[in-house]
Amino acid sequence: MVKTLYAKAPTITTFGFHIFLYFCAICVIFAAQILLGDYALRIFNNILIFVILAVSYNLINGVTGQLSLEPNGFVAIGAYITALMLLDEDLKWSMFQLEDPHPFVLSLYSELLPALFCSGVVAAVIAVLLSFPVFRVRGDYLAIVTLGFGFIIKILAINNPQWTNGAIGLNEIPNNQDSVVCYIEQTLLALSSEDSALSGFFNLLHTHAFMGGSNITAFFWSGIFATASVILILQIVYSKYGRAMKAVRDDEDAAIAMGINTFKIKTFAFSTSAFLEGVGGGLMAVWLTTIDPRIFGFELTFQLLIIIVLGGLGSTTGAILGAILVIGGGEWLRFLDQPLIFFGADFGSYPGLRMVFFSVILLVIMLFAREGIMGKKELWDLNPTKIIGFKKVR
Repeated sequence: MVKTLYAKAPTITTFGFHIFLYFCAICVIFAAQILLGDYALRIFNNILIFVILAVSYNLINGVTGQLSLEPNGFVAIGAYITALMLLDEDLKWSMFQLEDPHPFVLSLYSELLPALFCSGVVAAVIAVLLSFPVFRVRGDYLAIVTLGFGFIIKILAINNPQWTNGAIGLNEIPNNQDSVVCYIEQTLLALSSEDSALSGFFNLLHTHAFMGGSNITAFFWSGIFATASVILILQIVYSKYGRAMKAVRDDEDAAIAMGINTFKIKTFAFSTSAFLEGVGGGLMAVWLTTIDPRIFGFELTFQLLIIIVLGGLGSTTGAILGAILVIGGGEWLRFLDQPLIFFGADFGSYPGLRMVFFSVILLVIMLFAREGIMGKKELWDLNPTKIIGFKKVR
């Protein structure tokens, strides 16, 4: 269905479908603000950010088949650029303790949306520049080269305190500097004050979304960009560029023989993935309100690698499902780190037991699903009749 929509449907139909998806995303965002508590909203926000990172990482690693271990570097770039653009000059002077902030850093200032786009663009430009040396190698060598890039970014962040405040990091990152969200708040407030049948509903939305203490700005843009990321990746996958990426993944030498410019295709996938990872890093900085170089270690890349392998390399819906299971499941199992009481008997607490159970669950899933939960298929490609074991009767 979705493949047919992107391949054969008129542009106006596809555009209408995208508008419908954004409308659904906004409805889900405000419904979550009403129905979920602050802790659940934080988990939901974290899942949305990792959906952005997972589907973008899956484009280069799963769809194009290039074993890249660089996402932590691009996430760090996006996080620092967004944070520096949101902090005003006074905050920077009071926050930078190791050295005075660089004049260019002091000149950076904007609202959230421009900061996110700048983060993505800078990450994409760096990805294009990296493509020239990186894609001269393949396979394991490519993994080593891209892994080194992540370490370089982390070391640069630590050893350049005039740009990043060094190992101390950046704190008190503003999370409400956005005109779009402010306009939505003012609109809801105006509608709730009118004498109409829906004024109570709009007042309920305004109270829960903007008066409950949760970070509605970060949550709103996480939902919008997660939806936009999935739409963008699906459009690419079902386009001629997506087919070329799959050809590079399956047999790069054969793709070259068929006339495909593999360097161009890999660079396009690499830069697109970097753009979304930069945006995801910016949203992560706004969500956490504090960042430092330790957050962007190889553990972040490893976590994203687990997500896309668990969901299925090459499957966009699999990456989404993997993000939900890994991020949401990890939080759901947190009770295992608390004191265990069964039938009135106190068995004490075992710190780290949560990760043991989580690792066992991942191991079992991968033993029975060698290609991940979805494999290379999407959710709409599955045949429910075949899954549950029914056969057609002739």
